[in-house]
Amino acid sequence: MTKFKILFTCCFCFFAVNTSIAQSLDLGRGELPLTIPSTYSENTATPLIILLHGFGSSGARQDAYMGFSRLAERYGFIFIAPDGTPSSANQSRFWNATPACCDFSNTNVDDVSYVLNIINEIKSDYNVDSNRVYLIGHSNGGFMSYQAAYEHSDIIAALVSLAGASHIDERDAPDNPVHVLQIHGSADSTISYEGGQNLNNPYPGALESVSQWASYNGCVSEGAEREIRDLDSGIPGHESAVLLFAQSCRAGGSSELWTIDGGSHIPALSDTFSQQVVEWLYAHPKVTANR
Repeated sequence: MTKFKILFTCCFCFFAVNTSIAQSLDLGRGELPLTIPSTYSENTATPLIILLHGFGSSGARQDAYMGFSRLAERYGFIFIAPDGTPSSANQSRFWNATPACCDFSNTNVDDVSYVLNIINEIKSDYNVDSNRVYLIGHSNGGFMSYQAAYEHSDIIAALVSLAGASHIDERDAPDNPVHVLQIHGSADSTISYEGGQNLNNPYPGALESVSQWASYNGCVSEGAEREIRDLDSGIPGHESAVLLFAQSCRAGGSSELWTIDGGSHIPALSDTFSQQVVEWLYAHPKVTANR
């Protein structure tokens, strides 16, 4: 049974009040902070954002790096950053997404079902907008976001993967379109921008992942260049190119690549990085909710 505990109600400062309510959700892996905006009303459908951490990290550390919980009040979304399973070898938390990443101990833990259970539990207690259930993942969490969206395309409206990758094997398109955004540094030495392998298991590159989902979504195979963005504070100017696959896509689907020129696996995120991601998500709902 779901257990919720109120951790705090508000935090005061001189000029403004942040009244986001933090609670916790326990689905068998320990208590997870759940952030509810003060504007939440059971009469209004509210977006849900789930952040999935990278290999060896945790939900709390991933959110400390990316800061999405701090935007929940401003944008009015429910937010949670769950933890993966500690590995038997060194207790590094991981998500079992694809053979390339990152169940290196072959535990076969069903993390797709775990993510779905989180969504369903939050839906059972809150009025979640079924057109706006979103996944964000870094590295291993990006792999996990792709996998969960593939298996539950009826649930996930859009995903954002930072330095992750999709699956390499040939598959039929998922039953429903999903909006996809891949963000990747061209100098990433951990999950290569061009694709590579982990323990002899290959994974696709950034453009290959995006092209794969453009095909799944029925988009025209050639992308269009868009405005450049400032995503990495450690690189001067607007360093990130945008490639968009949105022409002739199935309703509710698109595919997009933001390439951080010279960016690493853990980029120094710009002050507006997370805001840009949330606004991209908000611009990409499902057209028709199935649940």
